[in-house]
Amino acid sequence: MRFTTLTAGLLALVAAGALTGCGGQRYEDQRPPMDQLDPRDRGLQSKDVLQASDQLAMDLLSVPELNESRTQWTIVVDHVEDNTTSRLFVGNFDIFLQRLKSNLARQGRGRITLIANRDPFYRLRGRELESEREDDFGQGGPGPRRAEEARSPDFALRGVAMDLPNRGTVYYNLAFQLVNLRTREEVWNRDYEVRTSR
Repeated sequence: MRFTTLTAGLLALVAAGALTGCGGQRYEDQRPPMDQLDPRDRGLQSKDVLQASDQLAMDLLSVPELNESRTQWTIVVDHVEDNTTSRLFVGNFDIFLQRLKSNLARQGRGRITLIANRDPFYRLRGRELESEREDDFGQGGPGPRRAEEARSPDFALRGVAMDLPNRGTVYYNLAFQLVNLRTREEVWNRDYEVRTSR
């Protein structure tokens, strides 16, 4: 009887700990909202990624040339060139493009087609398709067998990250461009600007 009471008490403590999380923290403390700034953090945060990618997707999908086009635009997503000097952002700026890409895939159906990056695509295809593997003499190539197998993008989406660090704050300018790969024309160019505490 005494063992059962002791066991029940221990189980109740374990259950209470599981509900509140490790160290007595609530779920909200362990998983703070992504769309809010966390006072414990400094610099760029998840709110910036969400806000920037939402604004940029809405802006890009409202470009008149895109909406008046009779054909879908084919877009490859490149990367964000890190030209920051402070190196205070320890993450990868490509996270902004990755979320923008997801937004475009979800909201741009019928107007845009996302094309996989060439080199990772051919590496993946070479690993996974039996007909694409190299022969014993290394003569099988990773490229397409017929021209109609390969689809080239019309546009590349890329970004450049720059900052202006000061004593107490850092100004970030994240510039995004959609470049016509045939004409080199920047058909869309937008900034996401934010100033953060150091």
